[in-house]
Amino acid sequence: MSNQQYEYGRPSPGNLRKLKELLLKSDNRTCADCGAPDPKWASANIGVFICLKCCGVHRSLGTHISKVLSVTLDDWSDDEIDFMSEVGGNISANAIYEAYLPKGFSKPGPNSSHEERMNFIRSKYELQEFLKPSLRIASFASAMSSLNSSDSGKNMDSFRVMSKKTVGMVEFIGLLKVKVIKGTNLAIRDMRSSDPYVIVNIGQQKVQTTVINSNLNPVWNEELMLSVPQNYGALKLQVFDHDTFSADDIMGEAEIDIQPLVAAATAFEDVDMYGNMQIGKWLKSADNALVRDSTINIIDGKVKQEVSLKLQNVESGEVDVELEWMPLDQ
Repeated sequence: MSNQQYEYGRPSPGNLRKLKELLLKSDNRTCADCGAPDPKWASANIGVFICLKCCGVHRSLGTHISKVLSVTLDDWSDDEIDFMSEVGGNISANAIYEAYLPKGFSKPGPNSSHEERMNFIRSKYELQEFLKPSLRIASFASAMSSLNSSDSGKNMDSFRVMSKKTVGMVEFIGLLKVKVIKGTNLAIRDMRSSDPYVIVNIGQQKVQTTVINSNLNPVWNEELMLSVPQNYGALKLQVFDHDTFSADDIMGEAEIDIQPLVAAATAFEDVDMYGNMQIGKWLKSADNALVRDSTINIIDGKVKQEVSLKLQNVESGEVDVELEWMPLDQ
């Protein structure tokens, strides 16, 4: 089975410091779209820092428009950090994307509804309604490159232009943090061991852990982030053995029904009102891959679910994960 790996080159220590210093600039201490304080997310291909609520809308636009990364949780490449530094942050990017806001127009605020954010962010980045009339940025990176290489007087006219098109939209209802904890007694796919990694996907989104070499009982403890579409299905988990010179071998798979988690989180929407408590359960049965019943709990103001899975279509192996639900309007 052929499998594409989704890995980033580790950024240099100097570039990591550069990203942190950029986030600490005064104009980057509030969300570029709604002004909420202390943003922890960024659009790596636009060059802005954004809050959790706006992050969900950006994800719904698709990575061809906005590639969302966590400043603290995700791996960044040197190129992505260099581009963020080149843009300079929220003020510079907004000078382009909000250059022609209509007179009297009010941007959404930190407490605005999801619909208000969606309408504004779509208009700003997908439809690009606030650019100079008749212009459209096909790629902000290429636009900045053109701007830097052009005469300063040309400014916006140096941007590459493309015709408007309708992009299919997917409505998202929340974010799902998947912590891949460990594997146990995984299958042998090399001579005596395996080099396992985990791929998790929902809908069209796919994320991956790092590869752990020569280990049938790997410990990842890695957090992966996915947006949950309105018409979500099962969360799919696959374990692969990494091979350098041939296609990676499958080491088992399993599905997680996230409906109990979403239902429980919706029922206990204002989690700050409750102490630590159990609010739901996904029961082990012959129809699922659970090793044991999976409980859903409020822990320190967060809705979490511990899941132990017996891998399917393989001779052996279990994987432990922890799910955390993060509503967009929290």
